[in-house]
Amino acid sequence: MLPTPKKFTICAGAAEGAHELNAFDNALLNAGIGNLNLLRVSSILPPAAEYVEKLEVAPGSLTPTAYGYIVSEEPGELIAASVGIGFSEDSFGVIMEFSGECSAKEAEAAVREMVEEAFKTRNMKLAKVMIKAVEHRVETCGCAFASVALWY
Repeated sequence: MLPTPKKFTICAGAAEGAHELNAFDNALLNAGIGNLNLLRVSSILPPAAEYVEKLEVAPGSLTPTAYGYIVSEEPGELIAASVGIGFSEDSFGVIMEFSGECSAKEAEAAVREMVEEAFKTRNMKLAKVMIKAVEHRVETCGCAFASVALWY
């Protein structure tokens, strides 16, 4: 079993690329998380995890990450990705991700609603919400990416 992460950083970025995977990779680089090996995880923020604004992880590190992204090859299309974290007063948090053909504002609203529902379903009191979103107007092949990186 991996150790429980003690820190978290919220990242978001958007970019173009010659191919879908390049657009995704460039969005990761724009978000400041492109030189890591992301291990996609589900939606729980460990209790007492500390928010750190800047990710301080060595290149190539295996990094548990909850993320959402969208790639589009439709010129002119507006795409967005968002992550939200709901915090309880004395327990774990819940992370939600969203991506779609919409604005950052719409992505933020969607992820906030998802966080609220997750807390309601768990019968937990929501104390605070942190949200980060990014939008991108596609030129040829674009990607919007948002994540919560969990680290040690």
